Amino acid sequence: MSKNQMQPILRAFFEEYLPDVKGVSANTLRSYRYSFRLLFQFLYEKNGILPAKVDFSNIDGNTVLSFLQWLEESRECSVSTRNQRLAAIRSFSSYASRHCFQSALAFGTAVASIPPKRVPKKAMAYMTKEEMTIVLSLPDNHTLASKRDRVLLSVLYASGARAQELCDLCVKDVRFEKNRASLTLNGKGKKSRIVVVPEDCSVLLKQHMEKNQLSGRRAILEKHIFSSQTHPQMTISCIEEIYKKYIAIARAEHPGMFLEKSYTPHTMRHTTATHMLEAGVPIVAIKNFLGHSSISTTERYAELSQGAVNRHIRDWNEKWFSHQK
Repeated sequence: MSKNQMQPILRAFFEEYLPDVKGVSANTLRSYRYSFRLLFQFLYEKNGILPAKVDFSNIDGNTVLSFLQWLEESRECSVSTRNQRLAAIRSFSSYASRHCFQSALAFGTAVASIPPKRVPKKAMAYMTKEEMTIVLSLPDNHTLASKRDRVLLSVLYASGARAQELCDLCVKDVRFEKNRASLTLNGKGKKSRIVVVPEDCSVLLKQHMEKNQLSGRRAILEKHIFSSQTHPQMTISCIEEIYKKYIAIARAEHPGMFLEKSYTPHTMRHTTATHMLEAGVPIVAIKNFLGHSSISTTERYAELSQGAVNRHIRDWNEKWFSHQK
């Protein structure tokens, strides 16, 4: 009986290559692990192969294609999720081909030939300035949780931070100078950037830190700025629930507004980018503020709102056609 060659390579892929050599984030590592957990589940349900018995001989191009189809049809995954699972398998197949060329060659060649599906382009949701003002005003400050929520929503909007970046924000990442706070945000690919937030938001943040003993000599530098009622570090799911709560209230109180199909914490980031663009902030500055590695990402992400389009056309008309009056 031939020795299983895939299992030790897969173990090294997750325990050594991804975290130590490639330096992927914890979220990416978790996503890749889950992708293979789903693949093993599929192989067991469809072919009766136990996870420990999965080898390169069990997987060919048709198997991977069937797995991707199973994700979309049986698990009702989106095209984006399907592509993420494929990316995890392709990354491993490339690694395996370098470390076990003869056994993994057919597997690697087959996976490399499977293209990602084209994702339908969706218009990104964002809030108008009036809608944003409403959301920021909703926490009533009557409870500790609502006071925290007010600061959290304010910082999300003012900093353009990703939800995970806000979850990871610690005392050591916040600096106050006069009436402004600067935040060191640790983003994707372990890249960090410093953003300065406006005075109103800075005041709220400073009060939050003082009330929760996160400032002064006794403060622990590694303590997280935002915590849940049960954990010292807030999670993305917790931020999602908080955001969902206030969007629901806003929609109920203002039925003629908040008309986008869905809003997520990432909508706040897109809203920040859109409002910066409307204010005339250069796209390169927005790119650095948001921590994008490519300007093309910012151009796709911070699309001009209709309000910005109207303003620019109005300014153009006034500048070039005013002499005709």
